[in-house]
Amino acid sequence: AEIVSELRAAGSGADFVDLCAKELPIRTLSDMVGIPEAERHQVAAAADALVSWGDPVYLDGRNPLEVLVTNQMYLHQVALALAADRRANPGDDLFSALVHAEVEGSRLTNQEIAAFFVLLAVAGNDTTRQTTSHALKALTDFGDQRAWLAEDFDDRIGLAVEEFVRFATPVMTFRRTAASDYELGGQQITAGEKVVMFYSSANRDAAVFDRPERLDLSRHPNPHVGFGGGGRHFCLGAHVARAQLRAIFAELLGQLPDIAAGEPSYVAGNFVHAIRAMPCTF
Repeated sequence: AEIVSELRAAGSGADFVDLCAKELPIRTLSDMVGIPEAERHQVAAAADALVSWGDPVYLDGRNPLEVLVTNQMYLHQVALALAADRRANPGDDLFSALVHAEVEGSRLTNQEIAAFFVLLAVAGNDTTRQTTSHALKALTDFGDQRAWLAEDFDDRIGLAVEEFVRFATPVMTFRRTAASDYELGGQQITAGEKVVMFYSSANRDAAVFDRPERLDLSRHPNPHVGFGGGGRHFCLGAHVARAQLRAIFAELLGQLPDIAAGEPSYVAGNFVHAIRAMPCTF
């Protein structure tokens, strides 16, 4: 509610990505993890850097590897400072739970905690941010779907959120290493080989989805793989993301019922389906 009120105060023509889409994830993550307010936007900026290293506009002549390493090290420093503080002063946040949790008598090492924090910072920020931006653009382009949602928001937003995620597919690709020999679709995969999954392709598969290029908020079933295909790699934050999307669109369509997206500019890359900036009018 605060974020959309701030967007409304900024006035029509404001950048939706900067003032709305990126704000909810970092505020939610910061509250859950316990990131100090003074660090929040720098944490978000560092997380952005880890998925923007392939974009020449973002890099602006800087060395990609230097940008990647510098920002990863900053996130590690934040994580280690938080870990040290929560060990001495535990609170009601996720970081306190992480540093005090024990499995078979062992606690997470500093290296494991730092790596997990980087994962949370990137996955907890960029995915919901991109889905929110793509969803507003889709609601602008598919006015009939927007009207359908507005007719009965509370009962229809659950289905709509799944379609937002499918349509946006914020993570386009992911690379894994085959743990064992396996045959998939007639293709032999050997243990140790790198395998790339194309989520964008799966979520636009015409053999699975009727008219996949169209936003259909009533689509059911909707077996998208935006949160992964199940199993141990299923998105840890799927329920948080769903709650965030329900909340932000309840406020957007409630406070600014005529909000419309302008033309987005995109971040170049092969990992995250990222929108750099997108004006909105209301």
